[in-house]
Amino acid sequence: MTTHVLSIRAQRTLIALAACAVCMSVSAQPVTEGSVRIGLGAFDGSGPDRALFNQYTGAHAKDDIAVTLGVDYSLRDEDAGKWVDFSGSNLFGDTRELSVVAKNPGVWKLVANYGELLRVDPNVLNTTLVGVGTANVRLVSPPALPGAGTDYELQTKRTGMGLGLTQIISSNLQLQVNLKSEQKEGSRAFSLAYICPVAQGSVCNTMVPEPINSTHTQFEARATYSLDKLHVNVGYYGSFYGNSNTALNVAGLPASSFNQLPVALSPDNQAHQFDVSGNYDFSNTTHGTFKLAWATASQNANFADAGLVGPAIPGGTVSSSGARVDTTLAKVGFTSRPMPKLTLTGDLRYENKDDQTPLFNYNLTGPSTNHQLPNTKVLGKLQAGWQFDSNYRGTVGADFESIDRGTYTSSSILTGINALRQDTRETTVHADLRRQLTNSVSGTVGLSTSRREGSNWLQPVATGGVADMSTPVASALFMPTQADRQRDKVKVSADWQPNEKLNMQFVLENGTDSYTAPTNNGLRDTSMNLVDVDWTYALTDIWGVNGSLSQGKQSLNQAFYAGTVMSFDNTNWGVSVGLSGKPTATIQVGANLSYLDDKSVYSQSADAAAPASIAARLAATGGLPDVNFRQTALKLYASYALQNKASVRLDLVHQRTSSNDWAWGYNGVPVTYSDGATVSQKPEQNVSFVGVTYIYPLK
Repeated sequence: MTTHVLSIRAQRTLIALAACAVCMSVSAQPVTEGSVRIGLGAFDGSGPDRALFNQYTGAHAKDDIAVTLGVDYSLRDEDAGKWVDFSGSNLFGDTRELSVVAKNPGVWKLVANYGELLRVDPNVLNTTLVGVGTANVRLVSPPALPGAGTDYELQTKRTGMGLGLTQIISSNLQLQVNLKSEQKEGSRAFSLAYICPVAQGSVCNTMVPEPINSTHTQFEARATYSLDKLHVNVGYYGSFYGNSNTALNVAGLPASSFNQLPVALSPDNQAHQFDVSGNYDFSNTTHGTFKLAWATASQNANFADAGLVGPAIPGGTVSSSGARVDTTLAKVGFTSRPMPKLTLTGDLRYENKDDQTPLFNYNLTGPSTNHQLPNTKVLGKLQAGWQFDSNYRGTVGADFESIDRGTYTSSSILTGINALRQDTRETTVHADLRRQLTNSVSGTVGLSTSRREGSNWLQPVATGGVADMSTPVASALFMPTQADRQRDKVKVSADWQPNEKLNMQFVLENGTDSYTAPTNNGLRDTSMNLVDVDWTYALTDIWGVNGSLSQGKQSLNQAFYAGTVMSFDNTNWGVSVGLSGKPTATIQVGANLSYLDDKSVYSQSADAAAPASIAARLAATGGLPDVNFRQTALKLYASYALQNKASVRLDLVHQRTSSNDWAWGYNGVPVTYSDGATVSQKPEQNVSFVGVTYIYPLK
C-alpha cells in the first residue's frame, strides 16, 4: 500500500498553524469586521420522509434538531498593506467549511482551507449481512424473508484540506505552490453475483455495500516568468491515490471456485505531469499561445496484498499489472485583429496516449491477454468574427477532431462488443449573430452542424485480434460513440428590458443526432429541445417579484437485434415564482414557490427478428412502465434588524416529493435480492423545516 503525505489530523494541524502564522503577521492596530451566525432548526417528518431532502444537508435520518454556527472575520492593516480573512460555516455539522486567506498584495498570499461533505444515500438497505460497510462480510444462510434484516443508511464522507502559497519574487517572476488532500470514508451500494446451489451454473445476487476508505492527494508547483512580449509558465502536477480497502471478501457463499474469489476494489495509482506554456505578443494586434506537456500515469498495486493471485507466466508469477500510460501534449494558438472590424482566432492541439501496460494472460479459461488502449487525438479550431456596426457582430468557425485508437492488441480475445473502429473524424461548422444591448433588446442566434465518419468497421476474431467486417453481421452492435453521426443544433437567446422595472431572459435550443451504421441495431437517432424564460419585476421601490419557466425534452430511438425496438422520451418542466420586499426599515421578507415535473416514457415493440415470446411478453405487460418524479417546494424567510445592528432570521421550508422509479421497486414492492436483502425508498415524501438564526456583527 502507498503511504500518503497527510492524515486528517495532520490536515487540521496545518490549518491551525497557518491561521496562527498569518494572524501574527498582522499589525497590532488592524481594522476588524465580520459576523457570527448561530442557528437552531427542527425537522418535521420521519427519516424516510426526509431521504431526498437530507442527501447533501449533512443531516441524518434520526436527526430532528440541527444546530449551526458560522463565522466571518477580517483583520486589515491598510498602512502595512496586510490583511487576513477568516470564514467558517456549519461548524457544528457534518458539512463544515473553514477558510483562511492572508496576503500582502504584491508580495505574497497564503490560503488554507478545510471542508467536509456528507452524502447520504436516499435508498434504505435492509439485509442480514454481517459486517456491512467493511471489507469482510458474511452472507447469512438460509436466505431471510424480505425486510427481515436490519436497516442501513449508506453514506460517504469527504474530508479535505488545501494549502496554497503565492510568492512574487520580482515584477517578472512569480512562484505558486498548491497542496490538496481529501479522505473519503463510508460505504455505497454495490451488487455481487455468485453461483447458487439450486442448479449447476445458476446465478444469484445480493447487495454488498462497497467499503470506502481512500485518500487522494494532489500537488502542484508553478513558476511564471514575464518579459515585454513573452510570458512563460513552467509547472509540475502530481496526483496520488491510495485505497485502504484493496478487495472485498464475502464469506458464507456456496462452495465454488468462482464464489471464493475476492472482488478487487480501486487500486492505488499515481500520475505526474510536467508542462511549459505561455504566450507571445507578435504585435499589438496579434498574439500567440503555446503549451507542451508530458505526463505518466501508473498503477502497480501488488496482487498479493489484495488477496488476489497473479497469472503464472514462464519464469514465475506476475505480482502486479505494472499499468502505465504516457501522454504527450502539444498545442499552439493565435488571436489576431488584422482589421478594426475583423478578429481571427485559432488553435491546433495534438495529444498522444501511449499505453505501456504489459500484456499478461489474466483469463483462467483461455489464452487471452489484456489489451492496450493507445489513443491519438488531433483537434483544430479556426474562427473569424466581424463587427458589422456598433449593434451587430457575426462569427463563423470550423472545428476538426481526429481520433486514432491504434492497432488492436492481437493477443486479446474480445467478447461482448461486436464492432470496433480504429479511426474517426469529425468536422463542425458553426455561425452566430449577436445584437448588442441597444434600447431594450439584445440577443444571439447560433447554428452549428457537424459530421462524423470513420474507417472500416472491425470484427473480433475468436482466436484473437480483429479483422475487417466486410459483410455486416445481422446481430452486430455498433457503438454510437464511433458510428457515423450527423449533429445539427440551433440556439436563440435574448435579453429584453422594455423598462426599468421589467427584465426578461429567453433561451430556445434544439438539437438532433442521426446515426448511420451497417445495420439498424443500436442507437438510431436522438433529439433535444429546451425553452427557458427568467424574469424579474420591480413592483415598487421595496417590493419585487421574479420567476422562471422551463421545459426540456430528450428522446432517443434504438433497437436490439432479436429483442425490442424502443422509443424513449423524457420530458421535464419546472416553474417558480418568488417575492421579496422590505416593508419596514427593520424587516425584510421573501418567499419562493417552485414545482418540478419529470416524466420518462418507454415505448417498446418487438424487433422483426425477435421470437414470439418477446411480443407476447410486451403484449401482456405493456413494456416498461413510465417513470414520474414530481417535487413541490415552498421557502419563506423573514429577517429583523435589532438595535445593536444584530439581526434575527426565520426560515420555513416545506417540500413534497413523489416518485415511482421502478429501478428500486414497483407498486410499493422493493427490489429483493436472492438472500432476502431489499433496497427501498418511500415513494411519497413530505418534510418541513423551521430554523432561527441570530447574526451578530463583529466590529
